[in-house]
Amino acid sequence: MGVIQRQSIKNTISSYAGIGLGFLSLLVIQPRLLTPEEIGLSRFLYATSVLMASFFPLGVTNMTIKFFPHFKNDSKGHHGFAGFMLLFPLVGYMLTALLLLFFKEYIMNQYRRESPVFIEYFHYIFLFSLVIGFINVISTYLNALFKSTVPSYLNDVFARLGFIALIFLHYKGFLNLQQFVWGYIGVYIVQLMLLLVYLLREDGLQLKPDKDFFAKQDIKGMVLFGLLLAIPGIASLGLKTLDTVMLGKFYSPAFVGIYAIVSFIPTIIETPLNALERIATTRISHALAENKVQEVRDIFYKSVRYMTLVGCFLFVMVNTNIVYLLQLVGKDFEQGAGVVWIISAGSLVTMMGGVNTAIVFYSERVWQGPLLLFCLVIFSFISNLVLIPLLGINGAATSTALSVSLYMLIKQIIAYKSFGLQPYDLTTIKILLIMFFCLGLNMILPVTSSAFYNICLRVLLLTPCFMLIAYKLSVAPELPSTIRRFYN
Repeated sequence: MGVIQRQSIKNTISSYAGIGLGFLSLLVIQPRLLTPEEIGLSRFLYATSVLMASFFPLGVTNMTIKFFPHFKNDSKGHHGFAGFMLLFPLVGYMLTALLLLFFKEYIMNQYRRESPVFIEYFHYIFLFSLVIGFINVISTYLNALFKSTVPSYLNDVFARLGFIALIFLHYKGFLNLQQFVWGYIGVYIVQLMLLLVYLLREDGLQLKPDKDFFAKQDIKGMVLFGLLLAIPGIASLGLKTLDTVMLGKFYSPAFVGIYAIVSFIPTIIETPLNALERIATTRISHALAENKVQEVRDIFYKSVRYMTLVGCFLFVMVNTNIVYLLQLVGKDFEQGAGVVWIISAGSLVTMMGGVNTAIVFYSERVWQGPLLLFCLVIFSFISNLVLIPLLGINGAATSTALSVSLYMLIKQIIAYKSFGLQPYDLTTIKILLIMFFCLGLNMILPVTSSAFYNICLRVLLLTPCFMLIAYKLSVAPELPSTIRRFYN
């Protein structure tokens, strides 16, 4: 796991730098320099564009992870796989854009009453989604080349720094709202250009497919595989963005802005898993293709143990401090504490699944994943429709948490039925007990009138407490050597 450890550590550093910037932006800068309506508008445009961008690659990202190893050949430019790959988002974008235009009036009518500002900026989604879609495709290609660090940095750090700069320019009056939105899209355009430059430098970007080599491949099977897995790609993003998109139907942009702020906080819990999956997914795909079940087992079991440990620690840190953190953000946002508890519970369940997504979607029974996600998106849509009017932003959070928890549970059942993989044992129970002990300890810690002091007290006391108990119970025996390698 040397390559996985090195790149996942680098990706984790980049991801947490991005999380830090995201927290600075969402919890400090945006509430003070933007109105809730402006926050809601920017999050709505991003969430909707991401959702649309998931459609038009037509599954080529999953196809790349699965089949690129058969094409990989540095001296021959990987037989022009890059040119073949880029055809899919071009065709898919045209089809998706036409479909969006066809349903434009219906979609706009959903927001006409509560969120008319969304209608004014509806057309920006076409360009924004195009840019995001190509960023995703090129980043996947670079991940397949085991060049994931720069794409991670550009996505996690560069884009957030650019957005923060735009916020300051807008606040100082240098940009009106329309120019601010154009600048927001422009940051991602620059990110795309930098990705292309990096790809040209590292790979040469051979765009002309090798006809003779492609003629020997099962292109029809590859395309069908990609299209089949396009469903889970869309559905997976739908599970993460549907709540924000649907809130705009029932509530004003200001309310959407509050939800965007508080629902971002629990994302810190899943960050290590996202970093690990960027590189581990490719390795698991290769191992499954070569029937190396033991390698898959080793990666999966270690991922579950460490992601459970890290997830429980971050769950404690987030939820013991959330009330005081929101007090610092602003009074309007204190109503979002329940959202953080609910979504972070779903995030913890996801962490406890380790890299089971790769095992499900790159096994021989590939059809199970798309079917599962398709059903879950329907469940998420219906539960949002029911729970948002009843519980407001807590309803949106509950729908999201239930959906991702069911998703993880069923993936684990599939991994067990298909490969006999059952990574949970006494160590898992020990880690959960450590988490509950620290949550209980938090209840007897003193509470002062200073939110900042309350946060510092809990971080300084609960962090060593959690780590010391974990060390004494030997829940992660490889952790000390991993920390030493990380330090080196």
